[in-house]
Amino acid sequence: MAVLVLDKRKKPLMPCSEKRARLLLERGRAVVHRMRPFTIRLKDRTVEESVLQPIQIKIDPGSKTTGVTVIREDDTDPEQQQVLMLMEIEHRGQQIKDTLIQRRAFRRRRRGQLRHRAPRFHNRTRPRGWLAPSLQHRVDTTMTWVNRLCRLAPVTGITMERVRFDMQAMDNPEISGVEYQQGTLHGYEVQEYLLEKWQRCCAYCGARKVPLEIDHIHPKSRGGSDRVSNLTLACRGCNQAKGNQPVDVFLADDPKRLQRIKAQAKPPLKDAAAVNSTRWALFRQLQATGLPVITSSGGRTKYNRQRLGIPKTHALDAACVGPVTAVTHWNVPTLTVRAMGRGSYQRTRLNRFGFPRGYLMRQKQVKGFQTGDLVQANVPTGKKAGTYQGRVAIRATGSFNIQTQEGVVQGISHRHCRLLQRADGYGYAFQPKPIKEDATRAA
Repeated sequence: MAVLVLDKRKKPLMPCSEKRARLLLERGRAVVHRMRPFTIRLKDRTVEESVLQPIQIKIDPGSKTTGVTVIREDDTDPEQQQVLMLMEIEHRGQQIKDTLIQRRAFRRRRRGQLRHRAPRFHNRTRPRGWLAPSLQHRVDTTMTWVNRLCRLAPVTGITMERVRFDMQAMDNPEISGVEYQQGTLHGYEVQEYLLEKWQRCCAYCGARKVPLEIDHIHPKSRGGSDRVSNLTLACRGCNQAKGNQPVDVFLADDPKRLQRIKAQAKPPLKDAAAVNSTRWALFRQLQATGLPVITSSGGRTKYNRQRLGIPKTHALDAACVGPVTAVTHWNVPTLTVRAMGRGSYQRTRLNRFGFPRGYLMRQKQVKGFQTGDLVQANVPTGKKAGTYQGRVAIRATGSFNIQTQEGVVQGISHRHCRLLQRADGYGYAFQPKPIKEDATRAA
């Protein structure tokens, strides 16, 4: 991967290779500015003394993961592009949604059971272009990293895949004409539709001529939706036995029936809906940066990837967005950026009824460290002797946990820890190269 470079006034310069960055650091001409993504700052150079080349950020938006690639264009042919950095941003939209649902349940219980307070509706208005918090998070996280990369590299343009999913065609590929206006339940009620779809029997045990209840195939408490494709019929015994288990767990001993239910049920479309809802909001915010923004379709991305023989990952999909004739240096590790949040203002733990059951520390720092800091621990002796690098989780006792690439290392004293980078709300990890070097040579 290329190393990002800043001048002595913290203005972005052209990225350099890992070898050149190592030599600059060893000779004392540069210092480490940031660990993730790795950035150095030169002591003896400014932007005016350097030659800059066109650099672009390419984005492949997604519901759970967004691919981001930093590329350098060739001076003679802009469609000849060299990959400088591959990134994958993992969003936490589902976690935000679950937290808001839990908060809503706590409020309803306090309002209705403990003391009656009439709900308020007149003062609840939504501005134009409002997005749900879980969707707005996807836009904000992507924009955060676009702005951060613009501060670390001399970016001259942005290319974005502005894809639109036809969700009705995904459900029924043969749909056409007036059928777009009718919907799945045209001419049916929900229960009548389910009785016809599941042949008036229990989907789990096949029982007939018994009272049937509507059940969620993917439990609603685990993120399932109320779409009719996620509903089935079950007898009371199977419905009670299944509870909120995923159907894979409940029918683990009956793979044939499980396969039949999955084939008859349709896949959920909430990820496609999330991309459709956020694509224009992300596009408008990218335009607000003042950089030229080029949009492309998903079909062109797939065509470029197959024509160039590039494996399918979120980051490499981003490298294939837009007009491309050749992509070089793409077989490099990928930096995975996971949205972790910056902690919580809530200083209590809650029981299942929403009442406090324990209190947390009043301060967020212990011995100068905060949860989420990137640290390096050098333990000289003992059972855990060695060097560890990763994200730290603090404790009031001064005995910390460190999340490394191999797993969690517990009980590391703060005396052995050295701060590498302050917490910024994200966790970092590296994925290996898409293709191993041996396989590349054999090909």
